[in-house]
Amino acid sequence: MRLTHFADNSVKKINTSLWLAAIKPPIYSVAIIPITMGTLAAYRDTGEINLPIFSLFILSGILIIAWLNLSNDVFDSETGIDVNKSSSVVNITGNKQLVFRISNICLGLAILGLSAIAWLQQDWQVILLVLLACFLGYTYQGPPFRLGYQGLGEFICFICFGPIAIAAAYYSQAQVLTPVTLPTAILIGISTTIILFCSHFHQVQDDILAGKKSPIVRLGTKQGANVLMILTASMFALTVLWWLLGYFPLSSLLIFLAIPSGQQLVSHVQKYHDQPSRVSNSKFIAVKFYIWSSVFLALGLIAPTFFS
Repeated sequence: MRLTHFADNSVKKINTSLWLAAIKPPIYSVAIIPITMGTLAAYRDTGEINLPIFSLFILSGILIIAWLNLSNDVFDSETGIDVNKSSSVVNITGNKQLVFRISNICLGLAILGLSAIAWLQQDWQVILLVLLACFLGYTYQGPPFRLGYQGLGEFICFICFGPIAIAAAYYSQAQVLTPVTLPTAILIGISTTIILFCSHFHQVQDDILAGKKSPIVRLGTKQGANVLMILTASMFALTVLWWLLGYFPLSSLLIFLAIPSGQQLVSHVQKYHDQPSRVSNSKFIAVKFYIWSSVFLALGLIAPTFFS
């Protein structure tokens, strides 16, 4: 009886771990952070935050990420690239159609939330921007585009979670589009792209077999690790540049407090880039860097508003 109880607990722990890996809770930060950054930029310029609009946007953003994660699992199951991926929701449930239906429900609810924002403001600009991002997100893995298989996923990620997401969040608060958000959007776009870039290191062989020409397949893991180092360093170099050009305040240099998490990411990938089992967690270290760099940047950008 004790052995059976122990085995049951072990199975439950494995199942829980699989589901957590499949749902990817940390990855939902890529919805929360751009919307928060765009909202804070609007607050810096207008002195106001519409909390109901902000809350609706956050909820819709989380639902969109759920749609992307679930639908991508469905699309990947059709190409066979996820055949060895134990954390695929499709592989766990064995029901591709159910997963696809749930993903579409998430998208429908997200559009409903965005429509509520548009109705409250009598302005459809926000929903048009987000729908553009959703379309680009679909082209990443969805047929007939599957642009991620051509190595264009990182470019799509940069555009959607950088300029478009932050512009939409800013517009939802200020009802105006402005190039002032672009420097921040570039940094958030880069740090989000780093997460996707790191997700390729451990699945090079599966990508090659499925015909997916990810950046790591094209570059090789060693060169990919070097590119990651450059991308990570560019976050800090660009922040200094934006400050010198007058786009950012001096306090934006608080982002340098994220150097330890950036160094951890770069060192880990440099050391284990060609060891799939050891480098597979690099995307989670990348999420950690993404969160910390965003938090410190946000504090730096908003600090002058509070002190003034």
